[in-house]
Amino acid sequence: MDSYLHGFSAEEQNRLQEQADILAPMVFKRVDFSTSTKLLEVGSGVGAQTLQLLTRFPHLHITCVDRSSKQLKEAKKALIGFESRLSFLEQDGCKLAIDERFDAAFVCWTLEHVSEPRQLLARLREHLIPGSKVYLTEVFNASFYVSPGYDGLEKYLANMSAYQKKIGGHPDIGIELGNLLVETGFANVETVFDGFYFDKRKTESKKKYLPYWKELLKSASHNLLNFGYCDSQLLIEVENDFEKLAEDENAIFFYQFVQAKATIH
Repeated sequence: MDSYLHGFSAEEQNRLQEQADILAPMVFKRVDFSTSTKLLEVGSGVGAQTLQLLTRFPHLHITCVDRSSKQLKEAKKALIGFESRLSFLEQDGCKLAIDERFDAAFVCWTLEHVSEPRQLLARLREHLIPGSKVYLTEVFNASFYVSPGYDGLEKYLANMSAYQKKIGGHPDIGIELGNLLVETGFANVETVFDGFYFDKRKTESKKKYLPYWKELLKSASHNLLNFGYCDSQLLIEVENDFEKLAEDENAIFFYQFVQAKATIH
């Protein structure tokens, strides 16, 4: 990762673990590694998704690759008890070099932080054997929609996306997954959308998930403040907008991420 939007604080590491638990029913709804044995996870971070994989597919051995030694250190602590099924490598996914081949790969919430996602996928493909299954899950921030009238929240997300692009990231990389996989030689590429759609029919679900969204967006506020993409007044507006979203039964909240599946010939 060239620069991580959300930072590496202890609070952020805890948030990633909580996020994985909250989103697991969506992220893993279609993921099937039941016939795989050796999985390569690039951008494994603090091991939040790794734990989900280990518990769902007890036969898998997972090699976790991450550029951050701090994140890998946290992953090792979070995954105590699974040591016999894990390997850890501190490497840049765009320069992946492993004397090993795998029959599965998993990349989740990672490509948005990589300046050259095509290069990462090309390197990933080189380490997979024919018949391998690959699942990618990524953001599509342009799909974010709230109504009626949440100007602070909309401005904050727009500024966050602008900052992410400035540091080399891709806040809408999800919508590009199909093209990227085809261009880097993957086969049988499929994409699906999933996410959140709350209106007056789902007020309780909205109240359940809004705290997650609030913490997700706030996790970028330190960098946004430091680099002039946000100020204290905008943060107050965001807080107020989340309160109004929770209380207004007519409020609409919509967001979609993209998941892609592919194989290797």
